[in-house]
Amino acid sequence: MLKGFFNVPKAVNEPVKSYKPGSPEKEAVLAAYRKMYSETIDVPMYIGSEQIKTGNTRTMTPPHDHQHVVGTYHLAEKKHIDQAIAAALEARKKWSQMAWEQRAAIFLKAAELIAGPYRARINAATMIAQSKNIFQAEIDASCELIDFLRYNVEFMTQIYADQPKSDSAVWNRLEYRPLEGFVYAITPFNFTAIAANLPASAAMMGNTVVWKPSDSQVFSAKIIIDVFKEAGVPDGVINVVFGDPVMITDTVLAHPDFAGVHYTGSTFVFKEIWKKIGSQIHTYKTYPRIVGETGGKDFVIAHPSSNVSQVVANTLRGAFEFQGQKCSAASRAYFPKSLWPAIKEEMGRELATMKMGSPEDFSNFITAVIHEGSFDKLATYIDQAKKDADAEVIFGGNYDKSKGYFVEPTVILTTNPKYTTMETELFGPVLTVYVYEDADWKNTLKLVDETSEYALTGAVFSQDRYAIEEATVALQNSAGNFYVNDKPTGAVVGMQPFGGARASGTNDKAGSALNLLRWVSPRTIKETFVTPDNYRYPFLGE
Repeated sequence: MLKGFFNVPKAVNEPVKSYKPGSPEKEAVLAAYRKMYSETIDVPMYIGSEQIKTGNTRTMTPPHDHQHVVGTYHLAEKKHIDQAIAAALEARKKWSQMAWEQRAAIFLKAAELIAGPYRARINAATMIAQSKNIFQAEIDASCELIDFLRYNVEFMTQIYADQPKSDSAVWNRLEYRPLEGFVYAITPFNFTAIAANLPASAAMMGNTVVWKPSDSQVFSAKIIIDVFKEAGVPDGVINVVFGDPVMITDTVLAHPDFAGVHYTGSTFVFKEIWKKIGSQIHTYKTYPRIVGETGGKDFVIAHPSSNVSQVVANTLRGAFEFQGQKCSAASRAYFPKSLWPAIKEEMGRELATMKMGSPEDFSNFITAVIHEGSFDKLATYIDQAKKDADAEVIFGGNYDKSKGYFVEPTVILTTNPKYTTMETELFGPVLTVYVYEDADWKNTLKLVDETSEYALTGAVFSQDRYAIEEATVALQNSAGNFYVNDKPTGAVVGMQPFGGARASGTNDKAGSALNLLRWVSPRTIKETFVTPDNYRYPFLGE
């Protein structure tokens, strides 16, 4: 093993490229998009050193053109999940003992591969698989993923450097061991960066992983796999499986060596996983770590002192970027009566300029929602709002799935602050607005806090510092990420550690050392230099 206290490169956030007309990055990503769109790929499962094709496949289609097939992927049987677990446990024998700087080098290389030769491909794949416009793909699949990899290496070294006090007689050391067993990573469709980070963060700390990506994200997950392979992640460290989520989860959670779950997805599913772990707690060799980031019903509240243009611009960005399919997306807004006419006028004017269509056309701000199930759910809520006496669709409200799953950015105005779309997470481009009396500012803060079971993100807009302070205190339990005069989305790794409480998850803060600490099991080592050779203490003397 090498000798030395090694310093890793200082983590810096990856600059976001502009993709302006004529730029080399625009030409590169469009070339990659068109090439990948015109081909079909066949994605196997990656278990140990094997690439497994079962012949039981599903097709991959872009949400904005759901009849166009870009590939297939293979579904697991229970025996494949057992095989993946076995591969993870076998790989753990060497991976857990590998020197930390060797693991660091792998993931630093992965970051540079994405920043360079893989950038256009991973962005294009995300545009195709998840219907992200180029800016949303760039800040996710490239910049955030690069940031996760770089900063997690730095956070890892900070954790290892945190050591207890010693003195001349005793040397105390703290070893940060990987968990005893394997980690199960379950990742969502909406962020390519999250899909990579959930297995990678656990692996970086010396754990081995069984990773199940979302069915709707396999196309871009394949690029993540390619990057990890080229960066040098050994076989069996991250095993990738696809298929029935209930079967996969039940198989994983029944294993005695299950040591933890790293999850992003729906609140209901996460609670069911927690319940299954609890019901089988006597099965496990250790208490499993349960780390999850789940839903949100994220708010914007504007004080009467707010700047109208700032409120409108940031509410529209927060609500409608990536079609509202962010767990942090603004989906309920509270506007003062005195500002509402101006907010409504400017919002309508701005919404009329938003184009919708394929992400290949860079003039489109809005593209498609992820799949037909999401489309149908959103259409149902929009149609109900058109019928209800206490709600009115004031902007948008149209939808069409003939070619892609397109839902217009929709704004619902309600007179009922507890209207269903003020409380229910829809995960789409639907914003519900409640207009409050200016004099009811304090009561409205209370209303914001009490309306949702979630507590992920929220934003306050005000030019009055007393009002900002009042909101910050009143809403301290309402959002794990709270924004002042900004949209409630777009947390940056190393700057705004991300996560919420209540029904929004365990708040383990991705993008910080707090998350990585969940994937280690510390061991204290005390070494005494001059060891006593007699049991008697001085107090026993005559």
